[in-house]
Amino acid sequence: MRFPPVPSVSKKKINKAGQTLTQGNASSIEKSNARELAYRWRACHAYPINTFQSTLRTKLRNYPCGAIVAQRLKRMPTIIDKLQRYPAMQLTTMQDIGGVRAILETMKDVTRLVQEYKEGSRFRHELVDEKNYIEFPRSEDGYRSHHLIYKYRNTLNPAYDGLRIELQIRTKLQHVWATAVETMGTFLGQALKSRQGDQEWLDFFAVTSSSFSHKEKCPPIPRFKHLSHDETNRAVAEAETAIKALEKMSGFSIAANEIASGEVSSQAYTYHLIILDSLAGLVRIQAYGRDSYEKAVEDYSHAEDRAAKGEKIEPVLVSAGRVDTIMRAYPNFFLDIREFMQIVDEIVSTVN
Repeated sequence: MRFPPVPSVSKKKINKAGQTLTQGNASSIEKSNARELAYRWRACHAYPINTFQSTLRTKLRNYPCGAIVAQRLKRMPTIIDKLQRYPAMQLTTMQDIGGVRAILETMKDVTRLVQEYKEGSRFRHELVDEKNYIEFPRSEDGYRSHHLIYKYRNTLNPAYDGLRIELQIRTKLQHVWATAVETMGTFLGQALKSRQGDQEWLDFFAVTSSSFSHKEKCPPIPRFKHLSHDETNRAVAEAETAIKALEKMSGFSIAANEIASGEVSSQAYTYHLIILDSLAGLVRIQAYGRDSYEKAVEDYSHAEDRAAKGEKIEPVLVSAGRVDTIMRAYPNFFLDIREFMQIVDEIVSTVN
């Protein structure tokens, strides 16, 4: 299987390309050249991602069925937004351009898997950072997940040595919450995932996450830690009533009217390019075989170029298995927040 090579230019030039993409006064030619180099830098992370997802799948064979493994290359608009929000950050040291995710049934499974990675003597990659957003959830928005950031180590193919990969480990409940935030961000046209947007919606999701924390017997969101579980549920009901969250979600969550995907359910396909047109309620999926990764990356870049020129689409290149698994791993790209709505409705019903 062929993977895109690491760009032969210096890291200084790669970082310069990242800076150019954040500058409003750069010329169209400068931005086009910078975007092309950024695409190549992102693409080369596929090699270590493949190693990490293979190791993860092997580990999860000893876990209860239902665990989901997903991998993705970070979307270019998200990369640019992150560089803008953190001016000191460099493109070559961004920790999550390549990401692998494990979605598990219980917190017990999450804790066990994290320990296996941290204590495993045979795992040769270098753990350079750890963010335990479950034990220490983000107060502003309520985000919860456990992140392990590694430097890839490969003596046989040193060109890829040192690339950074982020491993996210979370429960199904934490995943349902996180994808609901992304979906509503799409519907509202706000970057809720990046803690930007209407404060009422950010507060609603934060207090809902705190209720979910109590449900999993985990630390609540710091700004709601003074509330008991019952008091938190009442706060969820009050926040939901204030913005009519469930009513608005029901109006938005028409789900995709069409999945124009061809024969994408076959297990022969390894990668899927998902293109969401939220205005039309349309999801297009293009499937690629194991040996067509370079073509998949090329098509991904072209789709992002279309989006950058103003076309109202959101592309993402993922690998999570069959389409039904992809829909569970990335429900936000199918405009599907029904499970989140059901859980919130149950919380509200216990209060009323």
